[in-house]
Amino acid sequence: MLVMRGIVKQFPGVRALDGVDLEVEAGEVHCLLGQNGAGKSTLIKVLAGAHRPDEGTITFNGREVRPGSPVDALRLGFATIYQELDLVDGLSVAENIYLGHEHSNTGFIRKRVTNGYAADVLKRLGHPEIRPATEVGGLSPAAKQIVSMARALSHDARLIVMDEPSAALAHDEVGNLFRIIRELTAQGVAVVYISHRLEEIREIGDRVTVLKDGRTVAVGLPAKNTPTSEIVSLMTGRNVEYIFPDKSTKSPPGEVVLRVEHLTSPGAFTGVSFEVRAGEIVGLAGLVGSGRSEVLEAVYGARAASGRVTLMGSVLPRRTTTAVKRGMGLAPEERKAQALLLDQSVTANITLGSLPGFARFGWLDRARERTEARRLVDLLGIRPPDPERAIKTLSGGNQQKAVLARWLVGGRKLLLLDEPTRGVDVGARAELYAVIRRLADEGIGVLLVSSEVPEVLGLADRVLVLREGTVIHQGDADELDEHRVLDMIMEGSAAR
Repeated sequence: MLVMRGIVKQFPGVRALDGVDLEVEAGEVHCLLGQNGAGKSTLIKVLAGAHRPDEGTITFNGREVRPGSPVDALRLGFATIYQELDLVDGLSVAENIYLGHEHSNTGFIRKRVTNGYAADVLKRLGHPEIRPATEVGGLSPAAKQIVSMARALSHDARLIVMDEPSAALAHDEVGNLFRIIRELTAQGVAVVYISHRLEEIREIGDRVTVLKDGRTVAVGLPAKNTPTSEIVSLMTGRNVEYIFPDKSTKSPPGEVVLRVEHLTSPGAFTGVSFEVRAGEIVGLAGLVGSGRSEVLEAVYGARAASGRVTLMGSVLPRRTTTAVKRGMGLAPEERKAQALLLDQSVTANITLGSLPGFARFGWLDRARERTEARRLVDLLGIRPPDPERAIKTLSGGNQQKAVLARWLVGGRKLLLLDEPTRGVDVGARAELYAVIRRLADEGIGVLLVSSEVPEVLGLADRVLVLREGTVIHQGDADELDEHRVLDMIMEGSAAR
């Protein structure tokens, strides 16, 4: 169905794509893999008409095409679901789904008809509970992902690109996503599937193409039979997907940094109590919607809640500014919407939470600011290694590193990390794991949320398991394994 040959795309100082090839057959799930910065996003933007290639050809159903804009791509039959969702928060669900191809009559949008069609698409996706008239800005990240998928389906596309579609979905929602993909491919629709979760590739994929440094290093590998070690090695030169720091040499935890008592936020979680000690990593495990991220928001002061939060022996008022001043930092799940100033430089984003520390007589010491930003860029391996580059030009994984770097400036007592490796490639995970572990070893308390159970168990010293807003288990991470945790969060049974 699709043949891309010798695709080259250059930006000032960067050759993002250097002769990339991609072949996708009708009715298959073709998995596109590569580290952050390998060229995956640039390639799909070329296909989506957002970038024009400098060299190379695109053939679709035997005819050479050259989409000059996203509208051209949609008309050709290409639809793209981006990792960073391109929804309009101020519009309704139905208005987002049919944005650009509205149902109208004599110039007026037919809202009832549009809402009806939107309801049909959402029902097809298995989410009839999402109301077409609901404003998108009020939806959860998982619900927004479903709306973005509904938009792609509304165009009756013949080729759909899905960039990390499961990143914000719970386990049962991922199963529903795979059901929809199988229905589409059975109808001859081709799906290009991008994910850092290699177990998903094994389950849903047919063939695999691997990119590295803007070049194609493998084409048409069988998704189900190619060893994981081979795929990871092609992507990174390493042979493992998870490399967790050794816990056996860590020091015993110190004094209590954070104490949470009977924290309750109606509709999100109830009666949550726990402690985090200096030098300790505490992980929160549970499905999307179990209250994990909401607990972090409440601790940080960004969500209304009853109960008591104590940091270093002092009760915190419900204000984020106070939390930051007293030594708390939050790396949120939605980095673009909640953490980054996209038009500003990497330096500006890294130092945003610690600007008073770079002030002298009321003026910013730019030299010191740049020096510290450079140190953290090198420490975390942010690519490209240019602190003055606009952060919106970085890949998702490198943006996430910059968010984490922000809270490495100055002295922090407690770090709240919500999905710290979301969108981060397998090669960079180990670097982030090592940084998080080192920070804990230096005496910082860490409260961690992750959708990947192996990540929670591999990093955390203690684990809290949440289900439907309630803590159903607390204990040492070494006492649990992935199957027991999944059993608890799926079935609600406490560990024995």
